Amino acid sequence: MAIEATAPSTALIQNDAAVMGLLAATLAFVFWGASRPAGAWKKFYAVVPALLMCYLLPAIYNSVGLIDGNASGLYAMARDYMLPSSLALFCIAIDLVAILRLGPKAIIMFLTGTAGVMLGALVSFVALGIIHPETVAGDTWSGMATLAGSWIGGGANQAAMKEVFAVDSTLFGQFVAVDILVANVWMAFLLFLIPRAAKIDRWMGADTRVIDDLRQRMENYHAQHARNPTLTDLMIILGIGLGTTGLAHFLATPLVEWIRTLPAEWKLEEFSLTSTFFWMVVIATTVGLLLSFTRARQMEGAGASKVGTAMLYVLIATIGMHMDLKALVDKPWLFLLGAIWIVTHGLLLFIVAKLIKAPLFFAAVGSQANIGAAASAPVVASAFHPSLAPVAVLLAVFGYALGTYAAYITGILLRGMAG
Repeated sequence: MAIEATAPSTALIQNDAAVMGLLAATLAFVFWGASRPAGAWKKFYAVVPALLMCYLLPAIYNSVGLIDGNASGLYAMARDYMLPSSLALFCIAIDLVAILRLGPKAIIMFLTGTAGVMLGALVSFVALGIIHPETVAGDTWSGMATLAGSWIGGGANQAAMKEVFAVDSTLFGQFVAVDILVANVWMAFLLFLIPRAAKIDRWMGADTRVIDDLRQRMENYHAQHARNPTLTDLMIILGIGLGTTGLAHFLATPLVEWIRTLPAEWKLEEFSLTSTFFWMVVIATTVGLLLSFTRARQMEGAGASKVGTAMLYVLIATIGMHMDLKALVDKPWLFLLGAIWIVTHGLLLFIVAKLIKAPLFFAAVGSQANIGAAASAPVVASAFHPSLAPVAVLLAVFGYALGTYAAYITGILLRGMAG
């Protein structure tokens, strides 16, 4: 999902420091309300997940013109600083052997998500050809190919499809808007489902023992080592998170520069190997996993994953502030195409999950690893449990490798259908 900053707008609050303060206050307000033991707040949050409100309230601010997510640099800050730090902190207490025991269903659901994006492109193209032919007339198919690149891989794959199919900049911009809005609505839907995972899993007849085992291992470890964090503990936790992020930035830039000197015929950019963000995520996750074999793992008892979760919630708020609910009215047919597309993707996921008895976790993370890539897949995974975030990152990295090829095939099929 590509989100880029643009020129300043006419929003009421344009200063990023003020916007950051508003988002922080909003997160605090949501968590305060969700923690109420009784009353209206308890009833409200029994229906609406707090995580979803952390996501939707910034979207409402953006939609009514209070802030402008596209003109803000906060998302880039949270993506580049908060996300790698949170991944490192999530990973330091991880049980790598338990993750490997999750089995093949995670990969099956991820690949089903990829197939769902490809199938959804074809279904939505045919559907809009019947409902509103003007929407899919001309070169619309090429814009859809760029969206397929984003929804299977990420921004680098999306940009690659723009070049491969020579997509007009205006058309490309329209599908970036569809990408942002539809992907955000879909993520909101997944977040809404997560508190209901137990009921959904029972309906699917899913075997959740491996996930429950991993979650229980993490909770037992935390219970055994939990302590009141001292200032020293908190500084060490910040040092691990931000230090790992600094190392990831320090290594990623020269690494990408070196990779770009390699022969062009190797086409390494098609695997996102020339993306600095890709390497930042990979390095931060790897360092976190390596630290899990050291004494750094003891920092989980002092709340390492809680600090990581707080950082992740800042990212969630900055993602939400890019969602413009008014856009549904501006270009309804193009957004209907995106809606049909994502619903097809979701239906295929849940059909396959039902057939193989896969837990909702695998379906949700398999979906978001495609649609949202490494920037938001950990958000969905950590909503189940912080210990599961690395699973989402590994799948999202896999998506970067598949994105260009799967999107290219989708583009060729769409072009053939367009005649």
